[in-house]
Amino acid sequence: MSAPSVLYDAPGPKAKARNVIYAVAFVVVFVAAAWWVLDTMAEKNQLDWAKWSPFFTDSRVWTTFILPGLLNTLTAAVLSILIALPIGALFGILRLSDHKWISGPAATIVEFFRAVPVLILMFFANEFYFNFTDVPSDQRPLYAVVTGLVLYNGSVLAEVVRAGILSLPRGQTEAAQALGLRKTQTMTNVLLPQAVTAMLPAIVSQVVVIVKDTALGGAALGFAELLSRSRPIANNYGANTIATLVVIGVVYIVLNFIITSLATWLANWSRQRRRGAPSAVAGPNDTGDQPLAGVL
Repeated sequence: MSAPSVLYDAPGPKAKARNVIYAVAFVVVFVAAAWWVLDTMAEKNQLDWAKWSPFFTDSRVWTTFILPGLLNTLTAAVLSILIALPIGALFGILRLSDHKWISGPAATIVEFFRAVPVLILMFFANEFYFNFTDVPSDQRPLYAVVTGLVLYNGSVLAEVVRAGILSLPRGQTEAAQALGLRKTQTMTNVLLPQAVTAMLPAIVSQVVVIVKDTALGGAALGFAELLSRSRPIANNYGANTIATLVVIGVVYIVLNFIITSLATWLANWSRQRRRGAPSAVAGPNDTGDQPLAGVL
């Protein structure tokens, strides 16, 4: 007999047979779709070696176009992440305040920037730097992209932080208060360290979004990020647009896989470290069935 699952009932013989049929059908459909795509590309001469060979035989494709574009993508993404994370943490905590004059404006700011599309934020940032600052024209796209990403993703991360803290049992706060900890000490020493584990998957997902959204700056503002390098490559190497996009797509996949792998390693390391450390403050009746109250 199959072991029971906490998510669903163990499938019986008929369900197992249906699952096998579904799996086989999916593989057949996938193979047929892949064959159709490759056959269509072959008819359009998109599989000719001449269109793919520059990526394997000409190092200038990488040193002149792809690697500089990747560097710009990473620069914009890293700057955005480093700025958006503390801003998101700050506004997420402010939204939990018991004082309406703190939580109200924080909620308004977060909801506003979360509702505005990131591309519009980039446009406004570009116009701001153009009209009101002395930022050089060659650096203005980077500034605009980073500003737009920080404003949007900082507001999204604020909600991630708030939800992560609210997911903790109320007894954590009550036990800290019983020990005489101030609200700030409760937040920094008790709640945030535990909430990080719950927040990490959502934070990693948002980091991946930031990396991909840098392409909006290339399409709208002329920022020389990775995806925007597809046009000069195609223009200089025989209109190999599809081959170029495939290679750039693979670069994005590898990059995001590395980010996800690092985050997984960090989560496991943090979990093992906490397992060997003294347990966090917890109340004797910590049942976890009550939402967390304001903490500021």
